[in-house]
Amino acid sequence: MLIFTEDRTTGINRERLVRTLTFWLRPAFLLRVVNRFQKIVGFDRSMALASSALTALVPLSILLGALFAHYDAAEQVIRRYHLTGAGAHAVSSLFSTADGTSASFGIFGVVFLTISVLSFARAAQRLFEQTWELKPLSVRNTRNGLWWILAFGGYAAVTALLSALLGGYALGLAALVCQVPVTAAFLVWSGWILSAKRISRAALLPFGVVGAVLTAAYSVGANIYIPRLFNSYAARYGVVGAVFAMISALFTAMLVLVTSAALGREVRDELSRIRRGERPSDREIRRQWDKVVEQARSQWRTARKIAHRQSKDSES
Repeated sequence: MLIFTEDRTTGINRERLVRTLTFWLRPAFLLRVVNRFQKIVGFDRSMALASSALTALVPLSILLGALFAHYDAAEQVIRRYHLTGAGAHAVSSLFSTADGTSASFGIFGVVFLTISVLSFARAAQRLFEQTWELKPLSVRNTRNGLWWILAFGGYAAVTALLSALLGGYALGLAALVCQVPVTAAFLVWSGWILSAKRISRAALLPFGVVGAVLTAAYSVGANIYIPRLFNSYAARYGVVGAVFAMISALFTAMLVLVTSAALGREVRDELSRIRRGERPSDREIRRQWDKVVEQARSQWRTARKIAHRQSKDSES
């Protein structure tokens, strides 16, 4: 009796999982996500965020190294992604000062750094304003942007600490699991503060959860791909190659963030429709999937006919 109950429970759970996946992955919903991504010009927004992040983070890292003797940005990057050889040397050269002297910032340098950091905050602010269709605030939200920059530094420190403490356990998965709730909380708070509290934290929760999960998945891939990227670019272009590698890595990370924003917004809208009783029926979901399957089969049959015809022509 116990075995029968367990089998039945497993069957029910499996059926519920399949129904959940077919619901959230149905063509109509995915099309809305794609349309949302295109509406916010996702690729351009990702590149704008990556460029702003690069121009803000590199000088900020050098300044932190000048203010705190124990902080070494190059060492942090090298240790985080296990860089060796040309990649490690290029990163060290990128963040080092001339002749090993300590970095100093004049008035112009401080002004440039402030503008760069605030530009990064406003780029992130525009992401939330466009995704949630809000009126742009621009520089009127500068104070919240400064708070966000400070919180971003704290978030980076916490995640770096988790990686240092737990990175050696279970192939780094322990650190990633602990980072997921931290990332989710930071993303929800980011949308709330950068939108000048016009988006409720409840409305941002799907974005936070989706963004945290996708960021963790990106981190797994980044640990494998980024060292090769740095070594390859540094071997070809030297220190400039490290810049190319950093902008490529940042673009991919920001693409994950923008995709999470589009997906999170649509998940929130879908949940609102479900609460209003507007959930599509199982028959409608099945009809959508049947249409996709039939189109795929039709294209497969057409491709096979073309391949067969070309094979006959080559034999003759």
